[in-house]
Formats: sequence, structure tokens, C-alpha cells
Amino acid sequence: MSFLFGRSRQRTPQDLIRYVRDQISKLDSPVDRRRATEELTKSLSAVKLVLYGEGDTDPVPEQIAQLWQEMHTTDLLQLLTINLRRFEFEARKDVTSIFSILLRRQIVGRYPTLDYLCQREDVMVSLLRGYENQEIALNCGYCLRECIRHEPLANIVLQSPDFWKIFNYVENSNFDIASDAFSTLKELVARHKASVAEFLIQNYDEFFKKYGELLASTSYVIRRQSLKLLSEILLDRANFNIMTRFISSPDNLKLMMNFLRDRSRNIQFEAFHVFKVFVANPNKSAPVQHILEKNKEKLVVFLENFHNERREDEQFTDEKAFLLKQIEAL
Repeated sequence: MSFLFGRSRQRTPQDLIRYVRDQISKLDSPVDRRRATEELTKSLSAVKLVLYGEGDTDPVPEQIAQLWQEMHTTDLLQLLTINLRRFEFEARKDVTSIFSILLRRQIVGRYPTLDYLCQREDVMVSLLRGYENQEIALNCGYCLRECIRHEPLANIVLQSPDFWKIFNYVENSNFDIASDAFSTLKELVARHKASVAEFLIQNYDEFFKKYGELLASTSYVIRRQSLKLLSEILLDRANFNIMTRFISSPDNLKLMMNFLRDRSRNIQFEAFHVFKVFVANPNKSAPVQHILEKNKEKLVVFLENFHNERREDEQFTDEKAFLLKQIEAL
């Protein structure tokens, strides 16, 4: 690390973290900004080497512990998140690597970065808002998903008022950002079953209002991904109460029936996996029952000719046959 300081003597991990903070503080100076940016890129690379090791050399646990302690004391993770947009491309990449390894590494038998971030909710919010800046959106998205792997941090995001902004980020005109944001949304609502089920119960109306906007998106990719994720949500046992409420709605049934006739066969196929939940439900609501009965003959003809090219897909064929029997018996 000596090249960072222009001296030959070895510096400690604590020195390195202080140096990083010092360079960040100089980014506000018109005089020092350029050099500080260059030095910051070098020093963050050095931080990464301490955490990952270099070549065949493994990282030294004692150095990692010292590095983390200084980062914690100086709130460096928070500072990196706030200033990420001001870093060079390589420095941003190194920040994502630093986030990843710190969240996954145990130090003295625990996950100190997890404990730290649980006390710094603003870091999670900053990462989520990173989708608003095209230059750092993907970096922030990666760091955010690393955080969401841990249930306490996922809950912080879900309970934040800023969580609802992710539905806007999914509809970003930049395809890469939109796809990344959808990956984050999927991780949030699919990884931690019990806590997500509780969240969906408490926020059912608002969540599905926002989700309905994704289903109505002008983007084919968003509609298809949203339908696929919707079927995963509804078919998850942890979400039984949410599924029951969703499939009792005649409006939701009408929406899926419309999707079954979409021009895209892939959209049709994804909608089928949601539609089948309505039909298979033995305790249909009266409005849902009425719609299915009213359209019984049309549905039978439609399903008999629905995606017959998938005959080799045994699961789909069996499910379609089951639905036909259920509809014919109405």
C-alpha cells in the first residue's frame, strides 16, 4: 500500500481507511479534486486487496478485522454510498466488491457489517435511490441485493417509504436499469417468505395497485416478468392468505382472461399459470364463479386449442386437462 502514500514504510489498515476518507473529503475542492479522485481509485483497490487477498496470497484475518473496525468507527460504508456517484468507474466497481465481501464475511464469529447496516437505515435508502442516477444504478442495485440476502436488511427496505419507488425504477426507459430494478424487486418479495407474507398482508391494497401498473406496462418484458413473478407469489404456500384474497377478485380474473388472449404467446403462457389458480380454487367467490360460468363454453373451446404445440410439456398438458374438467363441471 506504500504507493498510496508516497512513502516506503508499510501503513496499517487503519491508515488506509483514514486515507480513503481524506481523499473523499477533497472531492469538494476544485484544486484537489482530480488528484483526489485518482488517489481514491487506488486506495479503494488497496482496500479490496486487503479483503480478498492478492493472487495466491490469502487475506489476513487480523488485517480484515482492523480494516473493518476503522470503517465502522469512521462510518466509511455510509460515506462511500453517499459519494458513489462522484467516483471513477473502477472505484465504483471496487465499492460493490467491498460491500459484497464485508456482508458475507464473519469476523470474530459474527457478521459485523450486517449489524452495522441495521443501525444505518439511511445506507439502504441511499442504495435504493441510486436507481435515480444512471451512472451508479447498477452498482447500487448489486449492493442492495447483497444486503437483501439478509432478512433484517430486506425488512428495512420493505418498511421504508422509499420502497414504493422501486415500481417506478422498474419502468425506467433504460433497459438495463429497469431489468436490474426488477431483479431487486423480485429478490425483495421472494426470498424471505414469512416476513414478505406479513408485509403483503399489511400492504395488500397499495402493493397490488402498484403491481397492477407493472402488469399494464407498455413494455413487453415488464409485463411478462411481472406475470411470471405474480404466479410465483400466489403459488407460494407462505402467501396463502394473499393468494386467497387475490383470486376472489373478479377484476383480477378478467385481467388474466385478457392476458390469455394477448398477441404474445409467452404472455399468454405466463397468464395461464395465474388463471389456473382461479379455476382450481374450490372456494370461488360468487363474482368469480359467475364470470367462469358465463364464459364456460367459450373457455372450453379456447383451452382445447390453447398452446397445443406444448404437448411434450407433460405438466402443462396435465394442468390444462384439469382446468378443462373443472370448467366443464361448473
